[in-house]
Amino acid sequence: MMRRPLLGVLLACLAPAHVDAQSAPPAEPAAAPAQAPATVSVEDAYRRELAFLQAQRRELQASLERTRSSFQRDQAALERELSGLESRLLAARAGADQMAGQVAQVEEQTLASQENTGLLAATWEQAGSTLAGLGIEAGDGGFAEGQPDDTRLAALFAAATAELGRRSGIRREQGMYFLADGTEARGEIIHLGSVAAFAVGEQGSGALAPAGAGRFKLWPEPAQDEARALAAGRMPATLRAYLFESLAADAQPPRTKTLVDTVNDGGTIGWIIVALGALALVFVVLRALFLRSAGASTDKVLAAVAPLVQQRRFEDAIGAAKRHKGSSARVVTAALRNIDRDPEHLEDIVSESILHESGRLNRFGAIILVIAAVAPLLGLLGTVTGMIETFDIITDFGTGDPKLLSGGIAIALVTTQLGLVVAIPALLLGNLLSGWAERLKDDMEQAALRITNLAREDRAVAA
Repeated sequence: MMRRPLLGVLLACLAPAHVDAQSAPPAEPAAAPAQAPATVSVEDAYRRELAFLQAQRRELQASLERTRSSFQRDQAALERELSGLESRLLAARAGADQMAGQVAQVEEQTLASQENTGLLAATWEQAGSTLAGLGIEAGDGGFAEGQPDDTRLAALFAAATAELGRRSGIRREQGMYFLADGTEARGEIIHLGSVAAFAVGEQGSGALAPAGAGRFKLWPEPAQDEARALAAGRMPATLRAYLFESLAADAQPPRTKTLVDTVNDGGTIGWIIVALGALALVFVVLRALFLRSAGASTDKVLAAVAPLVQQRRFEDAIGAAKRHKGSSARVVTAALRNIDRDPEHLEDIVSESILHESGRLNRFGAIILVIAAVAPLLGLLGTVTGMIETFDIITDFGTGDPKLLSGGIAIALVTTQLGLVVAIPALLLGNLLSGWAERLKDDMEQAALRITNLAREDRAVAA
């Protein structure tokens, strides 16, 4: 559209010349002169077109400025709207977080309420059964079901407090109780609250203990003076009483365990360990006696043989050595029989003789050490056996009765104890006796060396 005015102006300027040059008719006689058309120069055309374009430019710039201003206004409005939406989003999130916290708090309160409900139900059941055992029923105490919880609780505590006050004092009544031989006697029973009782009667007095099924029996520990003092209305300085929680179970006096009872708690394995310990003790005593006799003869053999060797009476020296018993006498005899041999051969003979005697000196030593090693293993076997028995009882009867579990636990612990009791002294004494035997071998070797040295000295003097 901008180029159309410019082309029109150019065609208007060039049209007369073009017509005159190409389509000029044949020359005719000159007519009357026509009026010449108005001409527009190219410069004017460009100037006009420039003015037109500048006008359009100004119009476009104005339009652009209007569009830009409108865009900026729209952008500012959108930014304000976005900022408002963000603020609303933050507020919504804060509200959601607050509501989530309130929901969690409500859930915790609900859970706590459920727990309290369960605890309260267990309290009602336990308190009801306890007070029922004391002769206070829920209806009589005013805490029966169907009432508000606060009212029931107040009535329950009131009934319990009243009963506790009634039972915490000293009460006297005539009643029956069992004596130590099982016969039943009658007398005055003095209750100290609900935790202890004393009896005063012609057939027997003293502290009372539960006998089961709500009955009493005399406790073996003597407490006649305390019972009579209470019957007379005096409070003794010391009360040797048996304290109990209920009269349902029969109280048993503490049993004084003997060594046999302890071994019996270990079962068959416990007796096997004890038998091995006794066997090890016998071997230790026998080996100690044997080593003692073998060590005592060394000095005697030297005292009898040395003077005869110095006098070169070797046959008499052999006879003197044979009159003594033991390993030292046999080693010295072997050395005297081969006294004329060269030193190396004689040394080999003495070593062979000592080696031959080692079997006798080490007698029972290996058995003692084997028992020392086996006894702890048997104790470990008893521990495993006892634990298996305990778990079997738990599987069959549960963990409600500790007496049922005590058998397996006793086997587990007692066998371990017996194994260590046997192993520790057996290992210690076995090593001490082995060291004693080694010293005796050294003494025998020194005795044989002493004899050979005396023989060589005399031989050198004679030469």
